[in-house]
Amino acid sequence: MKIVTNRVAAIDCGTNSIRLLVADLPDPSAGPEAELVEVVRRMEIVRLGQDLDRTGRLAPEALERTRLALVRYATSIESLGVARVRMCATSASRDASNAGEFRSMVVDTLGVEPEVVTGDEEARLSFTGAVRGLGADVRAPYLVVDIGGGSTEFVVGGQPAGGGAATVDAAVSMDIGCVRMTERHLHGDPPTPDQLAAAEADITAVVDRALSMVPGREAATLIGLAGSVTTVAGIALGLPEYRPERIHHARIPYADVVKVTGDLLARSSAERLTIPVMHPGRADVIGAGALVLKIIMERAGMTSVIASERDILDGIAYSLVGASG
Repeated sequence: MKIVTNRVAAIDCGTNSIRLLVADLPDPSAGPEAELVEVVRRMEIVRLGQDLDRTGRLAPEALERTRLALVRYATSIESLGVARVRMCATSASRDASNAGEFRSMVVDTLGVEPEVVTGDEEARLSFTGAVRGLGADVRAPYLVVDIGGGSTEFVVGGQPAGGGAATVDAAVSMDIGCVRMTERHLHGDPPTPDQLAAAEADITAVVDRALSMVPGREAATLIGLAGSVTTVAGIALGLPEYRPERIHHARIPYADVVKVTGDLLARSSAERLTIPVMHPGRADVIGAGALVLKIIMERAGMTSVIASERDILDGIAYSLVGASG
């Protein structure tokens, strides 16, 4: 397969999912607002962070699920003539005591080193992916929240006065995510009122701490990233199936987020699976993810959230603009 010089592969390995983006990058001379051309975008639920909050280690079966997904991704990368690959691993591999096993597995399977990025770098990559391509009618400054499986990133930034690429003013990563909160608090199916109260108290305390570290309450627009947000948006929109083109940049009112969250938390995992937009690997943790979003909106005073299908994966790809071999 002939190598395409501007074609890159970005891999984001989080606590719940592993994702691949193969894209053709714009020429560096095209300016900071030029957008990539997507070739392939894939996602698999591997639950790398299974039991991590309890054990502090990556489970063998979770590592094997991740390895099998990477085998499939490596095949796609080779067949598509990718010139450069960057893989970033986030919350789960950052926290695990046996992260070395994960690193060795990735090198053996993919042939590249996984970058276990800091929470700050994760936040900045998410922001880059999220705000590129926003319409001129979306007011800055932005509060971008990336609700993952193990952590949530809070990033505040905006557009420079003279135009150009958006800039990050402040960023912080906090250990609240849909998998972590489910495993820590929401043991019932559906969760009990006491479990919900404990989760709400935990999430609220962490969100308030995050908003004391970044000026999220001063932002004009909330942008939400990752599967919890996009699934809530798809439900709120009443979609008959998961349609990323409908979800991307949809503005969801706070009242709809409250309604969807309450409905999800009142259902069992089996009942959530009947929702048309629900990915099977998200059904057991989506209630916690929706709860994180709802509480962020409450504590930041946001009346709506813009859901984005562009996130850290796109930020990883854009970071390769102008990079060599």
